[in-house]
Amino acid sequence: MGSGWGESTTQNGIYGMNFETMQELHWAAGYPFAILLMAVVCTSLYVIFKKRDWL
Repeated sequence: MGSGWGESTTQNGIYGMNFETMQELHWAAGYPFAILLMAVVCTSLYVIFKKRDWL
């Protein structure tokens, strides 16, 4: 589970440090797309780890 949360934590850390250069501020669907992308990555990692019996 740590790997799944680590991805979104990294992304939050990067955006938190570079608030003026966030692409989502200039694109109407930016935040939903970023949240969807984080959910897809976290879910993918969960499925992969579950198939390999690491969870």
